[in-house]
Amino acid sequence: MDCIREEESGYNKNLFCIAKHYEEDLERFFIPHGLILDRTQCFARDIMQAMGSHDIVALCVLKGGYKFFDDLLDHIKPLNQNGDKSVPVTVLCKQLFFSLFSYFEIPDKFVVGYALDYNEYFRDLNASICKVSGTYPP
Repeated sequence: MDCIREEESGYNKNLFCIAKHYEEDLERFFIPHGLILDRTQCFARDIMQAMGSHDIVALCVLKGGYKFFDDLLDHIKPLNQNGDKSVPVTVLCKQLFFSLFSYFEIPDKFVVGYALDYNEYFRDLNASICKVSGTYPP
């Protein structure tokens, strides 16, 4: 598990391409999109190993979890097809809470991105996990 400690500041926002209307509201990037995708792929692999030949029922219960849920299923499907025997994967709805494995731990800060928003603001900032500036939320 990667742990981003309180004293670590993440990545400078100027290293990333962000929409002009978010420039003042975002302070730092905690988890870049590429790292999220890498850990999601590791998570999918760990799920497949842990489940063995058991059926997988996937249920997303958090509105803000849909992006992660989609990416996770996208990684599970090819792993499922590469095995000797495929495992049935049932998707009950498009929204997820899953806590068997932990891949990131961030400080207790207000964060947005990757489908996490504030009253639907930042809704389209779906690539990375970012810390909002000290002036946000208003």
